[in-house]
Amino acid sequence: MTSKIKPAQGAPYARIMGVGGYRPVNVVPNEEILKYIDSSDEWIRSRSGIATRHWAGPEETVAAMSVEAAGKAIADAGLTPEQIGGVIVSTVSHFKQTPAVATEIAHRIGAGKPAAFDISAGCAGFGYGLTLAKGMITDGSAEYVLVIGVERLSDLTDLEDRATAFLFGDGAGAVVVGPSQEPAIGPTVWGSEGDKSETIKQTLSWDVYRRTPVPGGNGPADQLALDEIRYPAITQEGQAVFRWAVFEMAKVAQEALDVAGVKPEDLDVFIPHQANMRIIDSMVKTLKLPESVTVARDVETTGNTSAASIPLAMERLLATGQAKSGDTALVIGFGAGLVYAATVVTLP
Repeated sequence: MTSKIKPAQGAPYARIMGVGGYRPVNVVPNEEILKYIDSSDEWIRSRSGIATRHWAGPEETVAAMSVEAAGKAIADAGLTPEQIGGVIVSTVSHFKQTPAVATEIAHRIGAGKPAAFDISAGCAGFGYGLTLAKGMITDGSAEYVLVIGVERLSDLTDLEDRATAFLFGDGAGAVVVGPSQEPAIGPTVWGSEGDKSETIKQTLSWDVYRRTPVPGGNGPADQLALDEIRYPAITQEGQAVFRWAVFEMAKVAQEALDVAGVKPEDLDVFIPHQANMRIIDSMVKTLKLPESVTVARDVETTGNTSAASIPLAMERLLATGQAKSGDTALVIGFGAGLVYAATVVTLP
């Protein structure tokens, strides 16, 4: 039977055209964290490589930070907001279930009426969003797509948890993806290992705060119990996550190189999720990357910003001249779920 559906009329390929980032004004050194946990600056640096992180103030909301990063990315791409046909936002720290924060961001940047939606893929969220944007462009449903990774993880940090109190930071990173006449975003190697989902998780579900009156309930006592519940936070099994990231994600990174037809010696830049300096250094060693490859180590001053970490690191490398337009970069994100996504891209 002959199909009545017309084939897609999109661009042959897609590319990253511009990048932008926003880091909150407030810089938090390790000394501030040590007010809450029994540790030391030396221990934190040796375990994670983190010296400082940025924490958002009251006005630096998920939407506000995204708008700042998006504006820079659109300008960097040489476009106007009206040309944006899609807005994809990856975040786990926008606390309204609905509507999607992407719709607010689209309105605030003056994008008109683009497709706009949020995704939740943890620290792999940027890779997921980039892959979706690439598909939108090659199938013709949008010409230019804005991909944003944004987090306010300070809202989900338990400052008394010695294992995680020092890890997380806030910020937003954005890229504009558009049409290309040559391959500039490789095939994505992505997936999940749900049997390990308990290794990184939110401590409590939001529904624990829902109080439904019941016949015979004791009223004030119910509320007292609710008040004693600690606010939800992100927790993880550090050693299990470390082993998984180092050994399994190096395999995924190598697979992304293989499917893109790129050898380690052909790479210019490596931009892994900025989770932990030890993980980054171990992956570099396992992948046997040449010393000529520039490695993003933004985690030292930005902390772990989950979905925002890769675009923020990309923006800093380009802004500081450590990477340049046209460089070939391997990017890989991995985190809660456990989910992952890796691809090879040409830098804008």
